Amino acid sequence: MWAIIKKEVKTYFLSPLGYVFIGAFLFVSSIFFYLFSHSIGSVEFANLFFYTAELLTFTIALLTMGMFAGERKNGTEVLLFTSSRSITSIVIGKFIAALVVIAITEIISLIYYVIICCFAGGLTNVPETIAVLIGTILLAMSYISFGGFISSLTDNQIIAGILTIILLLATWFLPNISPVFMMLAPTTLFERFTTGVIPVADTIGLLSQTLLFTLLTITVLQRKKNLK
Repeated sequence: MWAIIKKEVKTYFLSPLGYVFIGAFLFVSSIFFYLFSHSIGSVEFANLFFYTAELLTFTIALLTMGMFAGERKNGTEVLLFTSSRSITSIVIGKFIAALVVIAITEIISLIYYVIICCFAGGLTNVPETIAVLIGTILLAMSYISFGGFISSLTDNQIIAGILTIILLLATWFLPNISPVFMMLAPTTLFERFTTGVIPVADTIGLLSQTLLFTLLTITVLQRKKNLK
């Protein structure tokens, strides 16, 4: 699995994709940071990161749309299916590689927290900061698994990307339809992390979504492999 992770991470950074994702995320995050710290005068990193984390809804498709759809476009899907590695290890390897890019982005974004601390005269809102960073990783895991699942269903990267964005946006409105759908809305589950706590129920919810879509992706690819 390590070989797959290493290969996929290299793919992200030997092409513009990884840099475009990180650059786009940090660019918009910088705008939010300016609005919060300068225009509003807020020094709440958790609130800032709540809004920047929601950017993942729009940007995560950059990382996931080519996960499996790209293999078909490049004609390497056959190599994927005939590899000695299991479908499970391939899916998990690609998942972890995308998560590494998210983690790098999150580490870089801590520069905003450093700036806030400098102006505040010391460390500030540490529990909230830790909680929101953990929540962002969990949110990213849910999004990556979902985007990977969509990518496994089509051979067109653009379609995979557009569908991922549309369907993730749709989850924003599910709680408005009925509270029953709250556990299906990743951003709703993420909200409480900004209060400085790590809610058990919401953590389980995000992890369950990640597990569900990872298993669905493995199932889809295994069936396609059996048909080859």
